[in-house]
Parts: sequence; structure tokens; C-alpha cells
Amino acid sequence: MLGKKLASTLGKRSFSSSVFRAASKTVDAPLKQRSSIFGGLFFGLGAVGFGLYCFDARSAISEYVFCPLIRLVTDGEEGHKLGIWAMKNGLSPRLFFDRDDEVLKVEVFGRTLSNPVGVAAGLDKHGEVIDPLLDLGFGYVEIGSITPKPQPGNPKPRFFRLGRDDAVINRYGFNSSGHFDVLATLRQRLEKFLEKEPSPYSNAFRQNKLLGINLGKNKTGDEIDDYVLGVQRFGPYADVLVINVSSPNTPGLRNLQSENKLTNLLKTVVKERDGLSGEIIDPTRKPPVMVKVAPDLTEVEIKAIATSAKEAKIDGIIMSNTTIKRPATLLSDEKYTRETGGLSGPPLKPLALKAFKTLRKYTRDSDLVLVGCGGISSGKDAIEFAKSGATFVELYTSFAYKGPGLAVKIKDEIVEELRKENKTWMEIVGTAED
Repeated sequence: MLGKKLASTLGKRSFSSSVFRAASKTVDAPLKQRSSIFGGLFFGLGAVGFGLYCFDARSAISEYVFCPLIRLVTDGEEGHKLGIWAMKNGLSPRLFFDRDDEVLKVEVFGRTLSNPVGVAAGLDKHGEVIDPLLDLGFGYVEIGSITPKPQPGNPKPRFFRLGRDDAVINRYGFNSSGHFDVLATLRQRLEKFLEKEPSPYSNAFRQNKLLGINLGKNKTGDEIDDYVLGVQRFGPYADVLVINVSSPNTPGLRNLQSENKLTNLLKTVVKERDGLSGEIIDPTRKPPVMVKVAPDLTEVEIKAIATSAKEAKIDGIIMSNTTIKRPATLLSDEKYTRETGGLSGPPLKPLALKAFKTLRKYTRDSDLVLVGCGGISSGKDAIEFAKSGATFVELYTSFAYKGPGLAVKIKDEIVEELRKENKTWMEIVGTAED
């Protein structure tokens, strides 16, 4: 009797357990399904968030991960090409929001720049990434140098990183795809934007931003004719034309900085500019002309350049290009520092700033616009040039080292410094004591 009851009880319990297990499986199925869905959704949102972070120019990952990684796996020139390719194909970080503070406004050439931070020529040699650069927050982008005929430039290797100095030495030698290739790119860009905006603000196609085109000469041929062709062909597409007579990598080019030759060249260029029918987007406006000069000049030579600029009635001067000097402060291996070419980056800044101040000394009695360039990598650097007389500034090498968030970072630093002084950018230009 006891055995029958025990068997009956065990049977009931076994049946109850079976029912419970079956019910549990029925309940667990949707729970597992929901968990899988939520897990996938969480993973997807995380991946999207990480992707947005990686593509946000303000994030630190570009400066501290991506840029060092590129430098690790590529040489200098290949890294340059990879950066241009990424920007050209929409694979580089960008700004999701960019609105410049009012204190950064710059009045120059009868126009307004939303901020004083520009890109120097040499980064975008062929005009391939104008819009990605503008979209990173720069107020001014300068492409080139562009030569009339295509030329390969100097033999490789010709670009060397000085990692311990955040600097580079290059001897590209005006490698250029030529006038017609770049013109085709500019025309395609113009047609694309005219479809969206029939009345562009400028050749930058952005409100309060400008496009500069830097003109060079071929290694052979007549230098004046080369620059005149550049004015004729690119004048209609430029907000600013820049005459580059200061690259150290084209034989005889820096000789054009001598007073008589430079005066003759600039007068010819200005005459050609004056004969243009105007810009394509604004026939009533003709592009201002600036000349870009080297920091490796004596005070007498800088004074002569100032005299030439005033006599030729150009609109401005960019100081400076790269230097052939090798400062004693360089920390990088002599294997690289001894390479022939122009040095750029932070070690150039003291030389460029000294030359700039000398130039300011001989131009303060004129309406010439002075642009600071050379070793600028922070807001304090930019302000130092501004107080010395720079209406706006340009950079290049620091962008290669610090990545696409640099423009925003520098602008934020400038704003912070200006707030401390309770002034605007334009109020500090030229305020430093001699």
C-alpha cells in the first residue's frame, strides 16, 4: 500500500515537472528571442555610436589613433596621398556642427571670413578636396601650387617626417597635374553647386569663406608667361590668386624675389588681373593678388619685397613658405634633418614670425594684407601672428600631424584667448609693440 502511494506521488511529481519544463520552454523561447533582438539592437547602436565618434572631427581618436597609425604604416608621401584619397571619397572625419563665434570674424579684401584659420597651399595640390577641407571648419582654403604644364616634380623619396619635431622636410618640386586638369575639376565642382545654389556666396561656395589658388611655374619656360597663364585661366575661379616665388625646390624660383624681377613680375600679373572680365560667379569682382615669400631673407631683402609689392599695387603678402635652414633645436635623427628641401612645422615658427615682423615693419604704411604662415599649430600661435599684423593665418604640417579636428581646436583656443582679453580677432590684429 505504501509502495503504491509512493509510486503515485512520484508519478504526479514527474508529470508536474514535465509540465513545468514544457511551460518553461514555451516561456523561454520568446524571452530568448527578445534578448537576441535587444542584444543585436544594443550592438548595432554601439557600432553606430562608435562609427559616429570615429567620423566626428572633434573626437580625439583621429589625433591619437588614426594619424599615428597612418604614420606607422606609410611613408610621408604615401600618407599624404592616403589622406587626400580618404577626404575625396568621404572616408575622413567631418564636423557634424560648425558655427563660428562672432569674435572670429575677419574683414579682408572687401569680404568677410567667418574665421581666420586657413589651409596653406601644398596640402591639396590639385584641388581635389576643397569642400571636405572647408567642411572641417577652415575659413580659407588655398589649393596648388599649380603649374601650366603637368610635371612630376623631383624624384622620390622627397617627403620626410621629422617625428620628434612634428615637422617635415619636402622637396616635391611643384609636382602638378597641370592647369587643364585642375580647371576641369573646378568646372565640375562649379556645375555641381550651381545645380543646388544658383547664386553662390563665393568661389568657396560657402558663406563667409574663400578659395585661394596658388600659381607656380614649370621648371622650364618663361616664368612671367607661366604666371600670366595662371591668372588668365584661374582668375575667374579664385577668390584670391597667390603668386608663389618662394618654393626652395624649383631651381631659380627664389631668384624672382629680388626687387627688380619681383616688381616686373607683379606689375605684369596685376595688369593681367585687371584685364579679366571678373569672376564667374560675380563678374563685378576681380580676385585680389598676393605673393608668397620665403623666411630665408635678410632684412634688406624683405624691405625690397615690401617695396615691390607696394609699387606693383598687389593686395597682400603671405609670409612664409618653408625654410632651407635647419634650426639647432631639431630633435629628430640627422638621417632626416640633413635631407635637402624645405622644412615646415613648429621648428619653422620662430624663423617665420621673425621674418613676418620685419615685413610688417616695412608695410605698416600701406594697405597690404599680411597673412601669417609657418609653424602654426595652436590658437596661441595664431594670435601671436595676428598681434604681429596677420589679418588671417594658414597652416599645413600641423594638420598632417594632428588630424581633421585641428581647425576646430585652434578656433576654440582663439576664442578662449579673445574672451580673456574681451576683444575680437580684428581688434588684436597689429597690436603688438615692435
